[in-house]
Amino acid sequence: MSPKALAVIGLLALTSRLSTCRSPGESGADATPQKSSEKVVDVKGVDSSALTARERTEWSDDVSHLLAPCADQAVPLVQCVNENRPCRACVPAVRFLLERVQRGLTRGQVEAAYRARFGADGVKNIDLNDTPSRGPVGAPVVIVEFADFECPACGAMRPVLDEVIAEHPDKIRFLFKHFPLAMHPNAEKAARAAVAAMRQGKFWELHHALFENQTQLSIENVEKLAQGVGLDLAKFRQDRDSEATADFVAKNRKQGEALNLTGTPSIFIDGRKFESAGGQPKEELEEWINLELELQGNAPAAAPQAPAASASVKAPPAASAPKP
Repeated sequence: MSPKALAVIGLLALTSRLSTCRSPGESGADATPQKSSEKVVDVKGVDSSALTARERTEWSDDVSHLLAPCADQAVPLVQCVNENRPCRACVPAVRFLLERVQRGLTRGQVEAAYRARFGADGVKNIDLNDTPSRGPVGAPVVIVEFADFECPACGAMRPVLDEVIAEHPDKIRFLFKHFPLAMHPNAEKAARAAVAAMRQGKFWELHHALFENQTQLSIENVEKLAQGVGLDLAKFRQDRDSEATADFVAKNRKQGEALNLTGTPSIFIDGRKFESAGGQPKEELEEWINLELELQGNAPAAAPQAPAASASVKAPPAASAPKP
């Protein structure tokens, strides 16, 4: 064959390879075959038809190797559901994984999210003694926020939390923990001011006033806010500057540090750290709360009762099993 003919054949071969770009795993004669372990599965009662072929393969692999969220059911999620195992959390866990795959999370991110949401070691005990709260003591969902009054992100989260709490008045108990950051010069004194207001039964009034004026938290301005919500100013000053109040704030901060918190706001729902992944905190909070209620059998709030001497919060047993 002549050199010219060989050149033409080479050019044609090169052109054919450049006509379509393929990712490994896509269809085509030269595509990398799927691993035999990555088979597509069906889960009873869960509609996966909206997933792409790739998403369904990834989701199938997830539900086939991640274990059920109940400690007494050491089987993969798909087996837990398809065999009607006695674990209420299995179907919600399967749907949780499906939604994360649809949102475009990587496989590592999906697994980390699953373990954070359903893993037994993701549940943290948080001391609730002497912690200002709103909502019924017996509410099925307990939200604890560690926040800094001078933190812009905390200020942005406040109306979101207020709205969610207002929409679930009998389902949520909300508690506030102080975690003033060193980067905010007025945060520590603002936290002490809120504790002083708590001593007069007006924590939430000053809490809201501080957030609404978080760029003007000088001592003088905070005293004006305290006076505006009806506090006895002399007692307020005495309590704000007391060693007991400084110790109270320091104890809150130490609790946050024990939970490895590095920023604010840090929110825990029934003992699990809430993370907003998609930039839609209200929707994600609603989703988390609805899932929590489902895991509890959509049980109504228990009758209010006096808090125990060693009150703490942790997730209900139904949600426990396989920290990122």
